[in-house]
Amino acid sequence: MLQEILTALCLVLVIEGVLPFLMPARWQRMLSGISELSARQVRLAGLASMLIGTLCLYLVR
Repeated sequence: MLQEILTALCLVLVIEGVLPFLMPARWQRMLSGISELSARQVRLAGLASMLIGTLCLYLVR
């Protein structure tokens, strides 16, 4: 179980690093755009991301 969790966390780091590596300028613009959103909008985007990720995990497994 611990190995699967650590594997998943490592994959998250790899996936999160793809955009800054491939398109650093676009990634910076995206981050500056996110900073203009309200806390509620960011929280809702995080919730949507978690729900979509959970659904995809359910479908894959």
